[in-house]
Amino acid sequence: MCRSKLYIYIYSSFQKLPKKQRVKMKRNSINVHHVTSFPSSPFWCVFFLVLLCKTTTNALVKLPPNETIPAIIVFGDSIVDAGNNDDIMTTLARCNYPPYGIDFDGGIPTGRFSNGKVATDFIAEKFGIKPTIPAYRNPNLKPDDLLTGVTFASGGAGYVPFTTQLSGGIALSQQLKLFEQYIEKLKEMVGEERTTFIIKNSLFMVICGSNDITNTYFALPSVQHQYDVASFTTLMADNARSFAQKLHEYGARRIQVFGAPPLGCVPSQRTLAGGPTRNCVVRFNDATKLYNAKLAANLESLSRTLGEKTIIYVDIYDSLFDIILDPQQYVTGFKVVDRGCCGTGLIEVTVLCNNFAADVCQNRDEYVFWDSFHPTEKTYRIMATKYIERYV
Repeated sequence: MCRSKLYIYIYSSFQKLPKKQRVKMKRNSINVHHVTSFPSSPFWCVFFLVLLCKTTTNALVKLPPNETIPAIIVFGDSIVDAGNNDDIMTTLARCNYPPYGIDFDGGIPTGRFSNGKVATDFIAEKFGIKPTIPAYRNPNLKPDDLLTGVTFASGGAGYVPFTTQLSGGIALSQQLKLFEQYIEKLKEMVGEERTTFIIKNSLFMVICGSNDITNTYFALPSVQHQYDVASFTTLMADNARSFAQKLHEYGARRIQVFGAPPLGCVPSQRTLAGGPTRNCVVRFNDATKLYNAKLAANLESLSRTLGEKTIIYVDIYDSLFDIILDPQQYVTGFKVVDRGCCGTGLIEVTVLCNNFAADVCQNRDEYVFWDSFHPTEKTYRIMATKYIERYV
């Protein structure tokens, strides 16, 4: 847990140094793109975590007295998609069929990539806004849902445009177009002044990046020929910063951009690249931590440029990694951390996880992962609780 936080601090601190000092450090072979080799003794870990805490204590969603969040508005990928891909027949990144949604209200598949609710649903519930965040493209969306928040997220989306092209999902640029439609609908409902208030005071959550690393960079040799890990993660982090800045230009003032989880430990990546014993793939996790460090630094820099703490980085790497490393720490502990509940749990995701070809485990609460890529509802609930404890 310490090392991922150390990544963020070292990279952020390095970026703040004067250019001459950075050049000198590089000449002396101190390479921030390979910080996994940095000393990791308990002293260094504690030292840098103390410094890190001093720089991030204000990165919270603290609300003024008697003020509430009117809505939660979500962008991103399958982690927070609630059915926006359901009617897109040209993509395999959809799951509006059983056994997805087996534990959702009524056992109905909604397009959520889980057996039940996802993390943003629990966060909305904990804020007292509503039980779930619906998909904006849901044909049964109610007008009142617009007032309290929707998700524009799409399975398969990424910060790198090519990632979404591969999946056939809804690109982040198109998600912004849908958001513009949403704003116009709000104006028709409540007027321009109230719409401005809702946008300014709502919590914007952006959760993306996993597909860029797993489905684009490490899955395609052609991409690896064009980029090394350092340049590709820089591209991702720069695009994420640009997206956050665009949300700010629309009037958003509470923007949270989430890092990527430990992708080397998800079941499908263990199967594809973890060797015969299906260990966590270290190089995948290292790439993820490097991206997270750059993202955190970019967002901090953007907030300074804007002159207000309106855009913050949210870590989910440690939240999920802690569960995987110590699954018994919870009252009802997990028993399976390296396989999904659906099918063999080794590779089944989306179309391979279906009622015709894949059995479902009997006790979903024993599994960290629902399919070979996405967590179970129980895992999402725990991660949402960790988020509330740390960032609210």
